[in-house]
Amino acid sequence: MERRITSWHSPALGMEMPIVAYGNAGYPLLMFPTAAADFLEYERFHLVDSIRYHIEAGRLRAYSINSVNRYSLMNEGAPPWLKADLLTRYDRYITDEVLPLIRHEASGQSPITTGASMGAYLSANTYFRHPDVVRGTIAMSGSYDVRPWFDGYNDDNVYFNNPVSYLPNLDDNYFLPRLRHADAIVILTGQGAYEAPERSRELSNILRSKGIPHTLDVWGYDVDHDWPWWRKMLPHWLDRLL
Repeated sequence: MERRITSWHSPALGMEMPIVAYGNAGYPLLMFPTAAADFLEYERFHLVDSIRYHIEAGRLRAYSINSVNRYSLMNEGAPPWLKADLLTRYDRYITDEVLPLIRHEASGQSPITTGASMGAYLSANTYFRHPDVVRGTIAMSGSYDVRPWFDGYNDDNVYFNNPVSYLPNLDDNYFLPRLRHADAIVILTGQGAYEAPERSRELSNILRSKGIPHTLDVWGYDVDHDWPWWRKMLPHWLDRLL
């Protein structure tokens, strides 16, 4: 399996941001790490191995990037306005820097996004904000309301990075039709230890109210918030989509 690491100093974020790519052909997949982890997390925890057969067959090329969670949502010492501003600049890093790289390498194709836990939030938020340049999302075990991380603080940067806030109010002739024609919107959750299926159901209810087709896939009470299950969830859905 071909593996390439690229890094550059991001103009949007003012920091070095590496990206790893696996494979050289097929449908592009953009992966967002959990919590404060880095761009190689999915490799270390063998999630990449779980989809290797698609990559080696040329059906899929996967990209994994860093997040800014350690400086933003998970940084208890940062003022709320700065945490929210970083989320917006991270969104700009994705749209202005990462997505053009992927489209260039993937013959103009835009990716579907994925991630687990906090990576599910990032992958879903990226898709819902940019359905014109992202093709869908597979979000595993996520929470889609980041307001608890801001202790009551609110501004436009919080609002427009909080799917359960902006999606109910979405009513336009540009984004809404595109959301209704995604390649796939899959919201996955277990019901075991440390899972919170009510968060996925909340997002699903909002999407349903806006007429956005999607799949809410709720796994069993033995399915915990942990890597062994994410290594099953992602290939299970990629098998259906590729």
